[in-house]
Amino acid sequence: MSKYTSFPEPIEDQNPFQDPAVTQHSSNTEYATLDLYNPFDNKNGPPPPYEATCPSAPSVPAQTPPSRTTPTEPRNYGSYNSQTVVNATTAELLRKQEELEKKARELERRERELESHSLGSGASRQNNWPPLPSFCPVGPCFYQDIHLEISQTFQRTVTVMYYFWMFSACTLLLNLISSLAMFCVDPTGGVGLGLAILWALIFTPCSFVCWYRPVYKAFRSDSSFNFFAFFFIFFAQVITYVIMTIGIPGWGFSGWIVSLAALNTSVPVGVIMMINAVLFTAQTAMGVVLLKKVHSQYRQTDASFQKAQAEFATGVMSNQTVRQAAATAAQGAFTGPR
Repeated sequence: MSKYTSFPEPIEDQNPFQDPAVTQHSSNTEYATLDLYNPFDNKNGPPPPYEATCPSAPSVPAQTPPSRTTPTEPRNYGSYNSQTVVNATTAELLRKQEELEKKARELERRERELESHSLGSGASRQNNWPPLPSFCPVGPCFYQDIHLEISQTFQRTVTVMYYFWMFSACTLLLNLISSLAMFCVDPTGGVGLGLAILWALIFTPCSFVCWYRPVYKAFRSDSSFNFFAFFFIFFAQVITYVIMTIGIPGWGFSGWIVSLAALNTSVPVGVIMMINAVLFTAQTAMGVVLLKKVHSQYRQTDASFQKAQAEFATGVMSNQTVRQAAATAAQGAFTGPR
């Protein structure tokens, strides 16, 4: 135990306050020492806590590491981000796809045209209009294919004319219904009902044959004769539309005069006839617009009145019935009595 309780021999002339650790600690003003603390001064309070600090090292300015983009980090390309670039690329691909589809449809149409022309003069196309069921004893009367026979420039116009003919047929059918309703309320209006039936039976097929088919043939083969036939007949048709819109009593048209007079007899019947009068008005306005539209496109073609005359003469002379009648007349005149 003596080795644990023995103290080293004191060294003479050794000042404990000159120890290097003590002098270094006391020379550093950053440490709280007893020299800076007065226990009898009540204003200062307890001594500050001891904070061990490392020796100050020379400050090195911090360097900002260079920014590097990772493969998963979107890069900035000026004012356009990556999403904008992707959207622009997608829109460009969609536009090219639409152009390719349009070209494919045009090539398919031309291929069908070549196939139809390769049938020859002796071959005939199978009629497809009107689209009647197979069990019907009456077959289709015309061949019609707007996308095949009409050039792409005039396809829209011919399609609108076809829908306008269907609208006219539906308007005449509604006129028949409104006249029948008026006859049920007022039996004295039997003449109007009979004429409404007659107009529906006459105007529906005749309008298709007399002005729709000519405009179809005119745009199909750039026929001057069919253009002039359409202008003449369709102008008369527009005048008829005006008469329908007016609604003269006893003529079988549910125009404005007849419909306003029908309100005094029966309000529901008068409302139905007024709806028909509105349709007649819209039909007249559309007819005028379409007439001007066809005329503007007619001026873009090579059609003329001289060509129309030449086509008429050629058509008449190429008709088998006309040639046979002319040959019979000439033979009769040659072999007649002298």
